[in-house]
Amino acid sequence: GIGIREVLLTSGCPGTEAKCIVRVEECRGPVDCGWGIPISEGLACVKMPCIYIPPENRFKYVWKVLIPNKTAHILPNDSAIMEVCRDTHSITFQCETQENGNIIASVKYTVYATTETETKKSRRIETGQSRRITTDAILVFVLLTGVIVTVGAIFAMILMILHWAVVKSIWESKSGQDNQDKKLANKSSLRNME
Repeated sequence: GIGIREVLLTSGCPGTEAKCIVRVEECRGPVDCGWGIPISEGLACVKMPCIYIPPENRFKYVWKVLIPNKTAHILPNDSAIMEVCRDTHSITFQCETQENGNIIASVKYTVYATTETETKKSRRIETGQSRRITTDAILVFVLLTGVIVTVGAIFAMILMILHWAVVKSIWESKSGQDNQDKKLANKSSLRNME
């Protein structure tokens, strides 16, 4: 294919830049560019570009319809971009970019039938809805769990405030018991020392 390559400089750039563009140049690679992605794709029509770099009028473009086990049918369209409306069956197109009679790039596109695009769209909607339902269920579960824990904590705090005297006496008895245990331990250790 044909494209544009940026030539970078990694030292001697102005300021504190680590890399800077020195120039932009044309580059060439393998002729077969594989399968392309349309510029725009609607339910009714598809716009497909050939491989080119500006100015696009310097190249010649040959569009073909590829038919399995037959010779390709050359189309009269010679522009860099072709718009095709969907048919009742899928069609494969190929665009060859030529310069001085030589093929320098070739790209293919499949334009799916109207029924196939509707089927794909309905599958996407179904999987999207099932994902959305699962996500919603998880969010509802997390939200409800959070609300229940929060209400429980608030309820426990309210009970502690209302019955503060009981809570205080429990803490005092525990700390009092701890103090008595410490005093007894100290007395026994003093007796052992005598």
